[in-house]
Amino acid sequence: MEHEETGCQAAPEGPILCLNNCGFFGSAATMNMCSKCHKDMMLKQEQAKLAASSFGSIVNGTSSTNANEPVVAASPVDIQSQTVVPKTISSQPSFSFGSGSSGEPKPDGPKRCSSCNKRVGLTGFNCRCGHLFCAVHRYSDKHDCAYDYRTAGRDAIAKANPVVKAEKLDKI
Repeated sequence: MEHEETGCQAAPEGPILCLNNCGFFGSAATMNMCSKCHKDMMLKQEQAKLAASSFGSIVNGTSSTNANEPVVAASPVDIQSQTVVPKTISSQPSFSFGSGSSGEPKPDGPKRCSSCNKRVGLTGFNCRCGHLFCAVHRYSDKHDCAYDYRTAGRDAIAKANPVVKAEKLDKI
């Protein structure tokens, strides 16, 4: 009776569960939602506002962000993600001949040594010439490597040791 006379409301009996039934407790500051659900809801509202403004700019033909932006309601907005179209798989294999630009990337087969065609899997060694080799053919003298180690070494030494010349002195 005292609460009705003074206009105060009674404190809730116990903690309030989140409105999304996630199992955590909510508060009046977060609209009776837990902090995670409230954050997710605010993120969805922000995305909806951005989507609506970009849609409005596309329709109006303006590219600036100062255009009239639609107002989004403060209630929770449910944004639907892109619809997934089921892809039918034919039971007959399709063979394509020609350039092989079918649009879908080919799955990589087992990795093999470029010299002996042995499966190497994860233990393959990449050479500087760009090929993959097994443990036997990993050294450059074992697989007829086309990479020029001599000039690469010379270039590395030249970069590491620049030529330093002193100014000429005037002879007396």
